[in-house]
Amino acid sequence: MSKRALKAYLLELPKKELEEQLLDLYNRFPAVKEYYNFVFNPKEDKLMQEAKTKISNEYFPIKRRRPKMRRSVAHKFIKNFINLGVEPMLIADLMCYNIEIAQTFEKDKKVPEAFYKSMLNSFTELVQFLAINGLLPNFKERLVNVYNFTQNENWIFKEEFSKALDIID
Repeated sequence: MSKRALKAYLLELPKKELEEQLLDLYNRFPAVKEYYNFVFNPKEDKLMQEAKTKISNEYFPIKRRRPKMRRSVAHKFIKNFINLGVEPMLIADLMCYNIEIAQTFEKDKKVPEAFYKSMLNSFTELVQFLAINGLLPNFKERLVNVYNFTQNENWIFKEEFSKALDIID
């Protein structure tokens, strides 16, 4: 169904039926429920803290022995926050946190090459997000710290980390 056809259909519905359909969507689909819960009660700080806790648990687990080091966990939160319309400053903070916690983990552990590639992707996305949203001045220090860490610790793909910064110039 096209957006136009949906709009026409919704205009024809009596208010009562429209309300029933919205309530049905709310009950059936967790994404709809999450969206409305966020719109009417945007506890961004609570959401951010939950996300940071889960990301940190990927590298420094509390209940299991081995870290999973999955970038996808952080990426899922970031994507969800963008879809919900969370303030870009908070999303950028979470993106930085994801890389910073991974760097803290990497200091003491031997990690596979895929880890570095994944962090390069996260760094590139962070730089692009900051540039698009005009947040570079707000996060310059953290961005430089992350970059310097990759250079000082001789990370694999350190040249690509330098190239990721080229869009800023």
